[in-house]
Formats: sequence, C-alpha cells, structure tokens
Amino acid sequence: VRVVESGGGLVQAGGSLRLSCAASGLTFSINVMGWFRQAPGKEREFVAAINWSGGSTYYADSVKGRFTISRDNAKNTVYLQMNSLKPEDTAVYYCAAGRGNIATMRDYGVDYWGKGTLVTVSS
Repeated sequence: VRVVESGGGLVQAGGSLRLSCAASGLTFSINVMGWFRQAPGKEREFVAAINWSGGSTYYADSVKGRFTISRDNAKNTVYLQMNSLKPEDTAVYYCAAGRGNIATMRDYGVDYWGKGTLVTVSS
C-alpha cells in the first residue's frame, strides 16, 4: 500500500487549507486512515482518523472543531480540511493508513506512512 499526501503550503493565521491523501495498492487491507503531524523539535502527534467503512471519526483535542477529516471511498482518498489555522499548527503533516481501527491508529498503530507535506501558518 502506498499513500501520497498533497495540499500543503503557506497560509496566514485564520486561513484554511485542505490536505489530500491518495492510497494505492492493496487498499482492501486498510480499515482506517488518518493524519499525524510533526512540528520542528517535537515528536510526531496524532491529529485525526477516520474509519474507512463506517466513516466514524476521531480528533485530537487541539484540532477539534477546526479540522475535519473525510473520505472518498471511490477514489481511495482521505482529506483533512483545516480551518481557523494557528501558527502552532505549523508542521509536516503525514498521512497514515492502518489495518486496525481508530483506537489503534490513535495509539500510533500505523502500517503505512506517507512522506509528509509541510504546512506553514504565519502570524
């Protein structure tokens, strides 16, 4: 399975960006997809996850109410709509895919990682 992110860039505080992640290969094995991020000098942290079949979602408290994760099963693509961006959202955002569930992904149970896309929020 291969996952490839797109959509990062530079945005002013308060602005919006949408990230996309396309999965290819043996996608039938994937049950959950999500997003993590890593800011400079910090550890990678969970952002959001979505169950591939039922569409259940889960968010980190830091992004709840501002970010929305969604999926398009026909395109094997997951999206992260980011609104009301803050400078502290600046990070490399990584797409993740897993054979487990939302709970396992939240605990870093990831089977496939993308290479990441940089999001920079200026103040």
